[in-house]
Amino acid sequence: MFWQPTSLQEAVRLLADEGGMLVAGGTDVFPALVDRPSPAGLIDLTRCTELKGIAIGADAIRIGAGSRWSEIARASLPRGLAALQAAAREVGSVQIQNSGTIGGNLCNASPAADGVPPLLALDAAVELVGPHGLRHLPIGDFVLGNRRTARAADEILSAVWIPRRLEAGGSAFLKLGARRYMVISIVMVAVTLVPGPDGRIADARVAVGAASAAAMRLGGLEARLIGTDPAGCAPADLVMAADVAGLSPIDDVRASAAYRLDAARELVGRAILQAWEAARA
Repeated sequence: MFWQPTSLQEAVRLLADEGGMLVAGGTDVFPALVDRPSPAGLIDLTRCTELKGIAIGADAIRIGAGSRWSEIARASLPRGLAALQAAAREVGSVQIQNSGTIGGNLCNASPAADGVPPLLALDAAVELVGPHGLRHLPIGDFVLGNRRTARAADEILSAVWIPRRLEAGGSAFLKLGARRYMVISIVMVAVTLVPGPDGRIADARVAVGAASAAAMRLGGLEARLIGTDPAGCAPADLVMAADVAGLSPIDDVRASAAYRLDAARELVGRAILQAWEAARA
């Protein structure tokens, strides 16, 4: 069966009554099946206008879960969201960016999902709608592990909310892969830094993806960056081995776990310098 609801309310009702798989851009649905049978029912969300658009409010920016990556990349957003827009330009290929959505990227919950680290580094939250109402969850509480989220079976991810308190900072996103496009990340990092009146870091967010079952923040490093001025430092001097010791990368065909740890340390250092340069511009 195939349904195309024209409103979020109708989609929630269909999901509760009929079940089935939710589809937005659909770029990951069939590749993820491998040799398993196709789902018995699909609910296409592309006609639900409530899932579209980007709105800048007084305290937060709302990105509809159905927003395409190409739309996010082209949007006029505060400079603090530059890392998210950089990640949008790294998702798959241009064709994938024109179809894939930010909500699908989060619900798919791949450890290498490009959208998760920059959203973690922005303190973003997801909005979930179901038969029993609406709730919000921080990104870190929503993405639980490899292909696992906190979305209930009868809920739809309707939006991503980004607080505006970090928008005046500088941010950076770096991704390491075997080639430029159409590649699964070996490791990726996102950093958001906010300068204080003394010219030093007043607030810091650092997230690493593709090096554990779910992208994660480096809280110890964040705390250590507060009150510092990293300008002129070498990347290797900014990040210690202990800062990435909490990551749990795997060995696979793309890279060894040891290589991922080394790469994460180097990329985090580079991203800190890029974000700090942007913050002081």
